[in-house]
Amino acid sequence: MTIHPFRIEIPQQDLDDLRTRLAMTRWQDQLPGTGWERGVPAGYLRELAEYWRTGYDWRAHEARLNELPHYTTTIDGQRLHFVHVRSARADALPLMLLHGWPGTFVEFLDVIEPLSRDFHLVIPSLPGFGFSSPLSATGWDAARTGRAFTELMERLGYDRYGVQGGDAGAFIAPEMGKQAPDRVVGIHLNAALTFPVGQEGELDGLSPEERRRWEAMENMNDGYLQTQSKRPQTVSYGLHDSPVGQLAWVMEKFKELTEPVEGLPEESLDRDLMLTNVTLYWVTGTAGSSAQFYYENMGAAEWEHSEGWADAGDAAGGWGAADGGADWAAAARGTVPTGVLVSKACDVTIRSWAERDHNIVHWAEYDKGGHFFAAEQPGLFAEDVTTFFAKLR
Repeated sequence: MTIHPFRIEIPQQDLDDLRTRLAMTRWQDQLPGTGWERGVPAGYLRELAEYWRTGYDWRAHEARLNELPHYTTTIDGQRLHFVHVRSARADALPLMLLHGWPGTFVEFLDVIEPLSRDFHLVIPSLPGFGFSSPLSATGWDAARTGRAFTELMERLGYDRYGVQGGDAGAFIAPEMGKQAPDRVVGIHLNAALTFPVGQEGELDGLSPEERRRWEAMENMNDGYLQTQSKRPQTVSYGLHDSPVGQLAWVMEKFKELTEPVEGLPEESLDRDLMLTNVTLYWVTGTAGSSAQFYYENMGAAEWEHSEGWADAGDAAGGWGAADGGADWAAAARGTVPTGVLVSKACDVTIRSWAERDHNIVHWAEYDKGGHFFAAEQPGLFAEDVTTFFAKLR
């Protein structure tokens, strides 16, 4: 039950080792005339890795992170790290913010100030991510993580609270609502995935935009997902041993999932913020343990139905056929009031399928911002979260 104050203090020898490894990178050639369509281009990665080695200042960013109140505790045998920022507002609502992969708690740095005007903020690192490591055991899927975070909120003395989640957090947050519907007052999601479950006519009423989203989901390059969900241990060796490998693995997702989609990641996210995120994976050695989340959830029907390892009814190919197909019934519908934020550029969320699974009371779509919405558009993110929970007060 003990909660310990925590301070980030990465040993200097670890930072020196990182720079040495970057300097000794054995670079891979690139085929002439190719670009991002085959992965991160060598020229782009070389320049970014050199900046990481000689220009990026971890100590400056570590100091900024340490301005926040960090804590650790152990729940269900697992070390959990979290940031806890209390609001000055007397009637502030407690709110947990949940990141996904390849994110970390640093995604929320620029929304802490505006959100803390109205909310007490609890921002954990997911089990196996960052300072919530090492993993204590197998089995840390979305449901078990949800139970641990529900326990964390209770341990902090919060009887009624909201949850916001994106990416993996968009699966964990609804689990918390199902496990503690009397305590979770509302759930706000972004980067949420929805999926058909084989019901007759479920594809018939889709708008042209929603059909485009469904096609994008079917045709998504899910190589990283297949690898991390099926062989997380194998891929971890390269990512754990090579900082450039870790850098490329994460930067490909920042490139693919930010807005504008045709631009470089730096057009959407601050370069140092991205490198702080990558550095956290490196210095905590969590490339492999964070990938375990995919492996654990691959065996859960609700995740598989959502991620696409399911029979898509009339649809074929893409994610629907990735594993040969399986019949999944729709998950039990959540009862907690739910709000959904959609990036029109990057998200593939379809409203009718979301309403089948959740008690949707708020829906907002934005032209600006991508998958990492809190970091890309912190003002819009904070405004949408505040607007949703204001409806529930």
